[in-house]
Amino acid sequence: MSAPVRVLLVDDQLLVRSGFSLILSVEDDIEVIGQASDGEEAVRLTRELRPDVVLMDVQMPVMDGIEATRRIVADDLARVVILTTFDRDDYVFAGLAAGASGFLLKNADADHLIEAVRAVSGGHALLAPEVTRRVIEQMTNGSVADAQDAPRRDDRDPRLDDLTPRELEVLGLVGRGLSNAEIAGRLFVGEATVKTHLSNVFAKLHLRDRVQAVVLAYEAGLILRGDPEDQPSG
Repeated sequence: MSAPVRVLLVDDQLLVRSGFSLILSVEDDIEVIGQASDGEEAVRLTRELRPDVVLMDVQMPVMDGIEATRRIVADDLARVVILTTFDRDDYVFAGLAAGASGFLLKNADADHLIEAVRAVSGGHALLAPEVTRRVIEQMTNGSVADAQDAPRRDDRDPRLDDLTPRELEVLGLVGRGLSNAEIAGRLFVGEATVKTHLSNVFAKLHLRDRVQAVVLAYEAGLILRGDPEDQPSG
């Protein structure tokens, strides 16, 4: 049996931390190893306890969650999920720019919270389909190409040169928001094969997670505005 996912809870409200702890602690594969009430304490405890996942509030005293996330990710200490009561683009963009692996509203149900921890600990990005498009637009500074402006084959982004044709195909499907299982069905291969291709893509392009892969797919012209498949799956 694999070791449980180690989680650090960060929120300036004790009741919020207690509620999340109660939800997560009943799961056999998740262990809450600590709690912090501000960003500075979060950074310190992350260094000391080395959790797998940090659930991070945004608005806190001493140091906010965005700066704490930036410091934790910069030193590769843990994966971070931003938690907030506000569905605001600036929090999403700032959190992802700081290196967060996901964004979750505090009013998400218990099952969603649990699955978020499991997904992020497994190396997957957590980004709701409804915010994927505007995140991409923001992070690429509106540079996503229109279909009529598709790059010619000889103008391909040099970052893609080391990818095999199959890896390019997988990256393009990730850019459209497909899960590993959906990609496997589309390509008529096993899910383990998709995971292998995706690992190769991440390694060759120095990508941290699927969010970065989506952004690069758009920047490199693999996905075009107006593409009929250019919508993340639900």
